[in-house]
Amino acid sequence: MILAVSTFAAVRFGSRSARVTERALLAGLLPILVPSRIHDPVEKIRFADDHWIAVDGGHAIAEVGEGAVYLAIALRNVGHGLAFLDRWDFYPSDITVESPREIDHFHRLTRDLYVPAGDLGFWQGTFRDESDPAFHAAKDAITGREALTVDLLYGDHEGGQRTISRFILTPRGETEWLSTVSRHWRLDGGVRR
Repeated sequence: MILAVSTFAAVRFGSRSARVTERALLAGLLPILVPSRIHDPVEKIRFADDHWIAVDGGHAIAEVGEGAVYLAIALRNVGHGLAFLDRWDFYPSDITVESPREIDHFHRLTRDLYVPAGDLGFWQGTFRDESDPAFHAAKDAITGREALTVDLLYGDHEGGQRTISRFILTPRGETEWLSTVSRHWRLDGGVRR
């Protein structure tokens, strides 16, 4: 009986230890997206309709075009894993407290975007359907020079370690938009931050 109890305790402790080790390894490979730095190089971005923009370091783009609303953020991955961008959500205001909406509400990216560990990249999104209320909400907020919120859903290259990072786009002057990150939410285990 004593042998059975000690074996059970050893197996249980070994399993717990393995879980702790696995979580530590995964945390070491976690991608974490933040705005790029002001002195980082310009990101040149092409949209599907051959519209080109240039986003300075630490900045974002919120632009109303002919039949489209263009959004982009210059990013830096401060984590140790490759960030695979998957989906995004938009709010035509600065919301810093609320939790993100359900994933089903997010927009799927039309192409894969990656940000290497410790390197620079970008996110881009558009509204093209003028019958979509979000199109007009985005257009009105941009032309009214109001702060915008974009939630980015990303994870590792295998689709795990999903994280949502909330970016606030703040107008500056007549045409500039600065970007800041306000919150990060881990969806696959771990503690919400």
